[in-house]
Amino acid sequence: MVELHNLHKVFDAGKPTEITAVNQVNLLLTPGSYTVVVGANGSGKSTLLNLIAGSVFPDSGTIRLHGVEIQSMPDYRRSRWIARVFQNPLTGTAASLSVLDNFRMAALRRSTKWMKLGITNDFKSRVREQVATLGMGLEDKLSQVMGTLSGGQRQAITLLMTVMTGVEVLLLDEPTAALDPRSAREVMEIADRIIRENQLMALLVTHNISEALRYGTRLIQMEDGKIIRDYDCDEKSRLQHADIVSWFDYY
Repeated sequence: MVELHNLHKVFDAGKPTEITAVNQVNLLLTPGSYTVVVGANGSGKSTLLNLIAGSVFPDSGTIRLHGVEIQSMPDYRRSRWIARVFQNPLTGTAASLSVLDNFRMAALRRSTKWMKLGITNDFKSRVREQVATLGMGLEDKLSQVMGTLSGGQRQAITLLMTVMTGVEVLLLDEPTAALDPRSAREVMEIADRIIRENQLMALLVTHNISEALRYGTRLIQMEDGKIIRDYDCDEKSRLQHADIVSWFDYY
């Protein structure tokens, strides 16, 4: 369980450019929950993910993972439990390494032996089996350099790598924004399957109305750093595009 209590973050405090990015936010994420976050640019969506991931620290408030406060823990330590997929497909993988090498790096996230652990035949077989579930034919391209893959293929691989070490929280920061419509649909379906099969606590930030309506068990809207609307799965399923567009300030 992830609990955010009175989470607050201000940038450029005391300056003319001061902005309250996240304003006293309270949020509870439970195992298997899939929360979709929408809102205008500057509403606080990405800052909220940054706070949970540990790439930004709050000015006040607490973040608890299974009752343990982690708001002062750096992102590299939180990565044992919290994984993130970024908007840019180039961000989540090492472009100059092979597909298999990228999986090896992901698998070592929770290891203290690091690179002393080589790529064994057993590990290669396990990666091949997982990659085959994508249905993209990449299981026969494990030695291919990651940078030669398409954006959609890289995002799909990144999603698989996030669950290599048993993470519990998956943060998706507009993961399809840089993809063509077909690749975007494929990536979102893969993400949905991975989240449900692994009972992850997932948080998806999106500007896509269709994604907001189709995925997740909960839909929240942020504005000026606050959560101003909160729908559960049943309420979300009753929403029509016209209804949701009316409170998407950026449409």
